[in-house]
Amino acid sequence: MAELTSSATILNVNDDDATRYLSTRTLRMAGYRVLEAATGEEALRLAALERPDVVVLDVKLPDISGYEVCQRLRGRPETASIAVMHTSATFVTPDKKVRGLEGGADAYLTEPFEGEELIATVRSLLRMRRAEQDLRRRAEHLTEADRRKDLFLAMLAHELHNPLAAITTAAGILERRAPADPKDARMISIIQRQTNHLAREVDDLLDVSRLTRGKVELRQARVDLRGVLEQVLTMFRPQAESKTLKLESSVPAMPLWMEADTTRLVQVFTNLLDNALKYTDAGGTLTVTAERVPSGDGSASARVRVKDTGIGIRPEILPSVFELFSQADESLERTRGGLGIGLTLVHNLVEMHGGRVEAHSDGPGRGSEFVVWLPLQPQPVESEQEVVPPEPVKRRRHILLVEDNPDARQALQELLETWGHRVEVAADGLRGLELAVQRTPEVALVDIGLPGLDGYRVAEELRAKIGRGIRLVALTGYGGTEDHSRAREAGFDLHLVKPVKPDDLSRLLSEL
Repeated sequence: MAELTSSATILNVNDDDATRYLSTRTLRMAGYRVLEAATGEEALRLAALERPDVVVLDVKLPDISGYEVCQRLRGRPETASIAVMHTSATFVTPDKKVRGLEGGADAYLTEPFEGEELIATVRSLLRMRRAEQDLRRRAEHLTEADRRKDLFLAMLAHELHNPLAAITTAAGILERRAPADPKDARMISIIQRQTNHLAREVDDLLDVSRLTRGKVELRQARVDLRGVLEQVLTMFRPQAESKTLKLESSVPAMPLWMEADTTRLVQVFTNLLDNALKYTDAGGTLTVTAERVPSGDGSASARVRVKDTGIGIRPEILPSVFELFSQADESLERTRGGLGIGLTLVHNLVEMHGGRVEAHSDGPGRGSEFVVWLPLQPQPVESEQEVVPPEPVKRRRHILLVEDNPDARQALQELLETWGHRVEVAADGLRGLELAVQRTPEVALVDIGLPGLDGYRVAEELRAKIGRGIRLVALTGYGGTEDHSRAREAGFDLHLVKPVKPDDLSRLLSEL
């Protein structure tokens, strides 16, 4: 047991000199370093100063009781982890022992006790303390590793978003030039689909990291669920057709009003349809249905079913299908792809909206069905009508683009100039700030990760020098809630996550 004595310090607290002497002698003969105290206050002082491994603490002391000493040790962060053993020659009834143990003591010995019993109990407490320290160190290492992982994912997403932004913008330019060769048009379409798919995978990976840290917040508003589903269906119809899949849908005529984050709902149903598309072979069918389901208390829920005729889910996998990194296709070929994070996101985002999601399958080769339940708001009165915003008026603008990635800068500049805007560019924050002050553009599109002077500093300086005379739009690979907040605090009007789709950018510039 040398490993339990070579570096262990014991604080022996007892106001009886003879008893304290015998205990100290026994502990020192066993190889321990022993400190002594005759009062509760002295014990607390030595414990804070020396941080012993174990306190052998008599219950009856002349100033304060051993119970209070133990409670105060537990109440201070610097002494909370010290093992405490109560001893007593008088307070030996079961209720006193229970009081000591519930007050934070780890063991209780009744005096008189044999030296072997004292040493064995101390060794037991030391083993317990070492085990707790090991667990604490491992937890700290895991926490630090988790922090580094989240930082890595954020940096990875930022680095991936830059080339994705350049590819998306360049593909948008080529598409608008309407290539004469049908083969070229098909190649452009492939580039756009695969770039969008890659961007979704990157965003999902980041969102899972944020969800596990509680960093995802919903931006809720009154939403008609039918519009969300139609948006997702419109997005997936060309993909289904390219894979010769039949995409069927049934959506009610009456609105399905709910309080929700539209972006997150789109993400939910995009992931479900993406899974259905991925795991269904050519010639299969995908079905999306939505309906209002009344409850007994007068409320109602929306029930959305996403069903496919694909590879199905094995019974042993079905209970864990929403767990992180769970895979329906576990073959070595991994022909279906995917990271095993999409359904985890679906489950978490649906629950954040107060709903639930279920997975069903009759087994391999018999398809899958995912059912999403979401709470609905009461039906509006008949006079309530949805307000359709007017189509934004497009006009040419003077735009400053501050972007350090050469490909992204060139592609975005050419896209903006194709739309008729007057564009000036800068490759770093200092040059961007200089051009903005000299030329006073109407809009500045500013990357956050700039060399020299980052985008936040550029925004702060521009607000200080120009005020509100310029509209500032942040372009970045960082899309967390904290990133949006920081951008607003720096002075940005809007925060866009790369890659920005050309249609979205065009709409934004029209609305500014």
